[in-house]
Amino acid sequence: MDGKTLVVIPTYDERDNVEPIAAAVFRAAPQVDLLFVDDDSPDGTGERLDAMAARDGRVKVLHHGPKAGLGRAYVDGFRWGLERGYAHLFEMDADASHDPREIPAFLKAAESADLVLGTRYKGGIRVINWPLNRLLISMGAGMFVRAVTGLPVSDPTGGYKCYSAEVLGAIGLDKIRSNGYSFQIETTFEAWRRGFRIAEVPIVFEDRRSGHSKFSRAIAREAFGMVWRLAWRNRFRRRPSPEKAAGGA
Repeated sequence: MDGKTLVVIPTYDERDNVEPIAAAVFRAAPQVDLLFVDDDSPDGTGERLDAMAARDGRVKVLHHGPKAGLGRAYVDGFRWGLERGYAHLFEMDADASHDPREIPAFLKAAESADLVLGTRYKGGIRVINWPLNRLLISMGAGMFVRAVTGLPVSDPTGGYKCYSAEVLGAIGLDKIRSNGYSFQIETTFEAWRRGFRIAEVPIVFEDRRSGHSKFSRAIAREAFGMVWRLAWRNRFRRRPSPEKAAGGA
């Protein structure tokens, strides 16, 4: 595959996770670069990342300043990657819930797709260590997104993705308004609305092994409101926008 690949991982209080996830990424895909976007973690994550970058040139660090949220971290990380000419840009969690061994499968799918999504639910449920109520919330959220927007993907809230640079350039990172988990919905929706090709790769999702989840009621409320705004943005059509179609025109 032509072009460089960048894996973007936001961090906030992930000091114990960053070295293991970096090692796992490079075992699976030694050719990629890895950008950590740290939101001024008080636990010393940023200092540990700087030490890792000094040892391995594939590790990059973007110190993001005070905590600004998941969406802002990804936007700044993607912008950093686009400015440096990366052709494919991943998003991935730092907590090992996304298995880096799937990176080659994503890149293979990206040969014929513009956006590749990791799906926890297509062809069966592949979630480990989640309580039943959290699983039902996640699956229910996906059903809600599809029902309101028409977005034809099985796992619209998932956070393991591979974007082409063309997709990120077309959707307009400066226009992305989401900051929590609704960031996942908004970026996928905007790619679909513009007629980009979307593929789904089955993944196994394992809940974080250390640290704490960033999920909250405020994040859930933001996502609920964003879904309705996206539907309005597309005038409640159940198909890509004719004005935006043809690969991001």
